[in-house]
Amino acid sequence: MIKGLYEAHLPVSDMKRSIDFYQKLGLEIAYVSETVAFVWIEKGKSWLGLWETDKVEIPYHASIRHIAFQVEAEDIIEAKGWLKEKGIEVTEAFGFAPERQPIVLPNNPQAHACIYFDDPDGNVLEFIAPLRLDVKEEFEMMSLKDWYNRKN
Repeated sequence: MIKGLYEAHLPVSDMKRSIDFYQKLGLEIAYVSETVAFVWIEKGKSWLGLWETDKVEIPYHASIRHIAFQVEAEDIIEAKGWLKEKGIEVTEAFGFAPERQPIVLPNNPQAHACIYFDDPDGNVLEFIAPLRLDVKEEFEMMSLKDWYNRKN
């Protein structure tokens, strides 16, 4: 029945600024009205709704102001430089400074490499790449560099 996640939504305070930001990430505009815009994550498969509202001021919590974009494991290594070229700074996450990212999340039995950054309204965005699935192995959160070094 369920084929995937089609849409997610974020609050934004300035629609034009937000559209410009998400276009810098390579997302294509699908629809724009006065108070909402949709940008394609993967055309015809998933999009992100941007809602202009004063609700941007609510405190951040991952359950309401967070989106993770899937990327390939090979691309996550280049993602920090790619973001920097676009004027987007990586932010601290889980006590890991930008210099130590990407990090590996120990969501056993899964492991994912991640980089975190904010949109103009402080919504937390993430690039995430699966490294392994369904393998039970306990480990602490670490940098991706440390993850690869411990495997060799």
